[in-house]
Amino acid sequence: MQNQKISNLDLGFQAKNFYSILGLYIFSLGSLVGGFSFYLLLESTGFVDSRIISWNGQGLFWFLILFFVTIFLLFIPIEFLNVFRLYNSTFRDLVLNILYVILFSLVSLLIFQLLLSEDTLILYDLKSIVRAVSFAGFIAVPLVLFAQHSLRENLSFIDRTSYGITLIFWVVASQIFL
Repeated sequence: MQNQKISNLDLGFQAKNFYSILGLYIFSLGSLVGGFSFYLLLESTGFVDSRIISWNGQGLFWFLILFFVTIFLLFIPIEFLNVFRLYNSTFRDLVLNILYVILFSLVSLLIFQLLLSEDTLILYDLKSIVRAVSFAGFIAVPLVLFAQHSLRENLSFIDRTSYGITLIFWVVASQIFL
């Protein structure tokens, strides 16, 4: 009887869950890269002490590159994915969301760890940002998804605000892992 219930779960591909979690991952990564580019701008203009850049031109150069990367990253979920709702109403949706979060975190962690070199402090910090977003996806985001799924019957606003809550929690948890 137990095996029959598990086999009825049918964890096939669900585009709505896939695009929703992918959008959350890209939004959180884009937010952290955008914050880092703003920090580089502050460092190159002299508002904070220089710790990463060696001269102001380098800071402005990396600010522009990372600013345009941020705009591109934030453009992807808005224009191509166009899903701004987190589907987490059934147990199947919960399991799929957790699997997709772990999958995106693992794939991006492996890709960026292999592709980004640590030649400069800026690339090292970018690698740390991707690592922090991935670790937040491994540890913190499945917990918030489970909490939202458990509380959705008691709190009526959870269904309407779950996407924003998850995004904010992902960004804050990434900051903790930095």
